[in-house]
Amino acid sequence: MVYVFLAEGFEEMEALAPIDLLRRAGVEVLTVGVGGRLIRGAHGVGIQADSCGEGLDFSDAEAVILPGGMPGTTNLDRSPLVEQGLRAAAEKNGVIGAICAAPSVLGHKGLLKSKKATCFPGFEEEQMGAEFTGKAVEKDGRIITARGAGVALEFALALVAELKGEAAAKELRESLQCV
Repeated sequence: MVYVFLAEGFEEMEALAPIDLLRRAGVEVLTVGVGGRLIRGAHGVGIQADSCGEGLDFSDAEAVILPGGMPGTTNLDRSPLVEQGLRAAAEKNGVIGAICAAPSVLGHKGLLKSKKATCFPGFEEEQMGAEFTGKAVEKDGRIITARGAGVALEFALALVAELKGEAAAKELRESLQCV
């Protein structure tokens, strides 16, 4: 199962691109609302999450994905539910994806130590122990980070490649007419 955490103030493109592309690739995705089921994005778009986390133990976490945005990232960082999901994915060597400001959450949790990572400009210091590369999308082991909304499709395609293989990502890229 792939868990995508949504918290009030999340960046809509950074959440919806991975959700959409992963589902198109046949990956089972569960959106988890932090603090409730109806979550509003940074630009007022309301999303009805599949779950509010009640009863989840994340033992089946193949991946955990954190969209950025403000104050969404701050809300993710404060959530014990998000921490539980991240720890479960890390213990299983699952995929962990974070975009925009959200790599700061990984930094605060110690998940970026000695890893290459990228983020939205201004959040480099929050990556704590990571080697900041400044790339649009960075992959180091099973951790995938990205700079922001403008690279949300590339981030999503990198997640598809990691979870379903390069061929699946290439096929999806072509079907969506990505250049």
